[in-house]
Amino acid sequence: MNKTISNTSVTTSVSELTKVALIVALYVVVTAWFAVFSFGAIQLRMSEMFNYLALYHKRYVLAVTLGVVFANFMSPTWMLDVPIGGLATFLVLILCRAATKNISNQIVKMAVTAVIFALSMFTVAGQLSIVLDLPFFYTWLTVGLGELLSMTVGGFFVYILSKKIDLSK
Repeated sequence: MNKTISNTSVTTSVSELTKVALIVALYVVVTAWFAVFSFGAIQLRMSEMFNYLALYHKRYVLAVTLGVVFANFMSPTWMLDVPIGGLATFLVLILCRAATKNISNQIVKMAVTAVIFALSMFTVAGQLSIVLDLPFFYTWLTVGLGELLSMTVGGFFVYILSKKIDLSK
């Protein structure tokens, strides 16, 4: 049985894989660079700006999810943070794509995404509450506000980048 693979499909596959790998690596590096702020009850994880990429192309759902999984191995609560954080990120990225698919205004789309991600931080608060015995609602508030702040700051960078580069390709 002889199968022929066209150069176009190989090039596309390599290009897709490269884009995914680049975002995974960037997510991990940015998380590590700001590690002192990336974990705990008060977080400012600047790598969360990459969440917005999933709004531009579905490939980035996988890329950001893998970035979160690998970065969460640096977490002091990594045994919960790797599987729960990875799954939560995947599900929230899918939710954000669905919730914003009919929104044409890019800024509104990004704002909705930021709010959804901030609210989703109950998963992080739950982990910290279980493992570190931190108060759930206060931790949800602090982690959620940190998420909203990092998504807002990161959103400016992604918005500006999107005006220079077509992120949907």
